[in-house]
Amino acid sequence: MPKIIFQHPDFDEIEIYVPAASHKRTILSLAKEFKVPINFDCQDGECGTCVIHVTDADGNPTKMGVNMTEKEKAVLQEIGKMSRAELERIIVDDLPGEWRLACQMITRDEDIRVTYERMPEDQP
Repeated sequence: MPKIIFQHPDFDEIEIYVPAASHKRTILSLAKEFKVPINFDCQDGECGTCVIHVTDADGNPTKMGVNMTEKEKAVLQEIGKMSRAELERIIVDDLPGEWRLACQMITRDEDIRVTYERMPEDQP
């Protein structure tokens, strides 16, 4: 059962274990279920509000490549989290990106650390 460690500089870490059948769940849906206050807005990969930094549990690059949607690639470039060269390297070398959108990233069988921004107080 993979573990997700949610980390924010101002809060204690939140550690959750994801059931094996959760391979269709996004990081954002799990965060909402476990009351992790990740910032989000559109929940459809178009705004970039739910940007997260993803590493393995020890803080190293993840080993498992997870497909990025075209919207996600475009938004990450637009908000400056991924350059065109980095995107090309990720695609050519079949590597996972360190920046993702929580509403688009699907969980896999790897323990990961997710560093996130806190949502505003007026957001549900």
